[in-house]
Amino acid sequence: FPSVPAANLRPGAEQKVVFITARVHPGETPSSFVCQGIIDFLVSQHPIAKVLRDHLVFKIAPMLNPDGVYLGNYRCSLMGFDLNRHWANPSPWAHPTLHGVKQLIIEMYNNPKINLEFYIDIHAHSTMMNGFMYGNIFEDEERFQRQAVFPKLLCQNAEDFSYSSTSFNRDAVKAGTGRRFLGGLLNDTSYCYTLEVSFYSYILDGPTTAVPYTEEAYMKLGRNVARTFLDYYRLNSLVERPLAPTPKTR
Repeated sequence: FPSVPAANLRPGAEQKVVFITARVHPGETPSSFVCQGIIDFLVSQHPIAKVLRDHLVFKIAPMLNPDGVYLGNYRCSLMGFDLNRHWANPSPWAHPTLHGVKQLIIEMYNNPKINLEFYIDIHAHSTMMNGFMYGNIFEDEERFQRQAVFPKLLCQNAEDFSYSSTSFNRDAVKAGTGRRFLGGLLNDTSYCYTLEVSFYSYILDGPTTAVPYTEEAYMKLGRNVARTFLDYYRLNSLVERPLAPTPKTR
């Protein structure tokens, strides 16, 4: 039977896009497992995944630094660049993956039929525990408050995600990152985050109970990131409420 295209993929339809990138720092291997969890969930037959595919378009670049990964580098590319400091002016010769992704994002931003609503760049953190996010600081108080909604919802869905460790900043050192650059480029309905997850463990039920992360636990965080988009868009009335209750993905 021929399948009917989702409303957001029909010719001329306005698209709401979620753009996700990972592994810009090659040594941060947990980011790949989180990204894998997001992808596996989105292409699954889970009822939430079907609703998300019907309403949103997901663009995912799971490895922004493939040459650095191949070489076993910790932070840099083949040519010794920390790619996550070159978003402002990436070179097609020296930073080709970054240049290509940035061009695609700018094309979508300039397309009146596309709303680029979320940009999430996935990393791993060498000293902090749990999963948490970095966001941007805006002069517009309402925009600043709206930006906090997604991480608060994620905190409700993922036991290992910490809203208390989530922070919003405009640190000059981070000016060349994807989150900071795109946060300044995109309009005020777009939200740009860095999603961090600990290399080590997450803490439950007080400061003394540390649970070591496993590959499955990282992928579970990815699944919970994906399902949080349904909560976000239900809250913002894109998705109708009468979706049958579904079990959590933990």
